Amino acid sequence: MTTHPLRKTDPALQNTELFVLTYGALVAQLCKDLQNDEDINKELDNMGYNIGVRLIEDFLAHSDVRRCHSFYETVDVISKVAFKMYLGVVPNVICKDPAGDEYSLLLERNPLVNFLEDLPDNHSSLWYSNLLCGILRGALKMVNLATDVCFVQDRLKGDKETEIQIKFLRKLEGSKLMGHK
Repeated sequence: MTTHPLRKTDPALQNTELFVLTYGALVAQLCKDLQNDEDINKELDNMGYNIGVRLIEDFLAHSDVRRCHSFYETVDVISKVAFKMYLGVVPNVICKDPAGDEYSLLLERNPLVNFLEDLPDNHSSLWYSNLLCGILRGALKMVNLATDVCFVQDRLKGDKETEIQIKFLRKLEGSKLMGHK
């Protein structure tokens, strides 16, 4: 006897699956309301940014992570702790430049697309999981790191892997995060 995927007993898994289903409905509504993929991508990024500036406080309060001393260390914590904590996956971190200012997170499995097989034909420019880029950018800003975060590959678009690029732009002055030393 098999159980329905939403009837699993792990509350964290149930929360993730509920989020994924809700996210799918959100993206579908944005596709109806905005119709232009560029506008949808921007809206998903903006929504993610607003989530990220708030989510970082929860992450720092519940993860027992110490202050990072390099951009690599920050990206590594994002991969090994944050993605695992909130999405149940651990992306591989790949350095993309010798200066250590640009990294990629390679997702073997993107939980946001668990119930999706491909993009609709009329939305080939849509970055379906673009909310993640905004979340990362917003959270990093709150720990004084200006970054550019974007998808460069997505299995939903027929690419061989899903890749999020995180590029360090500059260190911001002053702490934006309450209680952050």
